[in-house]
Amino acid sequence: MITDSFDNVSEAIITPRAFFGEKKNICDTAILTFSREIYATVLEKYPNEVVGELKAANQVKPLHLITVDGIKVIFYISEIGSALASTDVIEVNWKTGADRFIMFGSAGALAPELTTGKYVIPTESYRDEGMSYHYVPPADYIKIKNAAFLEKLFTEKRIPFVLGKAWTTDAVYMETREHVRRRKEDGCIAVEMELAGVQSVCDYYGFELYDFLATGDVVDQPEYDPEGLHEANHSFEKFDIAIEIAKRIKG
Repeated sequence: MITDSFDNVSEAIITPRAFFGEKKNICDTAILTFSREIYATVLEKYPNEVVGELKAANQVKPLHLITVDGIKVIFYISEIGSALASTDVIEVNWKTGADRFIMFGSAGALAPELTTGKYVIPTESYRDEGMSYHYVPPADYIKIKNAAFLEKLFTEKRIPFVLGKAWTTDAVYMETREHVRRRKEDGCIAVEMELAGVQSVCDYYGFELYDFLATGDVVDQPEYDPEGLHEANHSFEKFDIAIEIAKRIKG
């Protein structure tokens, strides 16, 4: 059973050290994006240097050290989906020393009357994926522990937001009406693909995660229409907010 997957007693066979050698210490904060458009714009707009790579059998992705408003952060484009995004976090930590991760992305709206025109700061995420069950004990939800920090920052900056539960699933084509009904009944207001896994990895290794979402498409509608998804994915304002978070956590 997937709920039997958490094993914090025996030793992991495969480790980052086996692949990458000694751990590096370049920068303590990383910003990750899922947007190819935001990624390209950031690299055009800000000074940056490549300080490492995420390598897989099918691609190589650079890790950039960028300078924005006098602060330096690691910046990279993340894989999509809980398992891959979470693995990226582990490897970025090993290759750069970053242990504070700022993550923003798009989400499907389950309660558009609450989320339209506002960012979602998740407080918990429903664990409808596989990665989290290997890193924290089984439970339906995982707490997103820095939600209160973001709530304070968004309030001070007068950025419109709503707090609420999210639903993490890797199965984008199996978000059925019954699943939507159950998650809404639980109080979930958005659905996305990475959060539960990434938070579980951060909890396991002692990293800090700061996550916020922009809703675009409305999942709970009679006939699905992806209208709004492109803006939610690629709006550059999310990166500007991430920089404000980076400034705050760097003191």
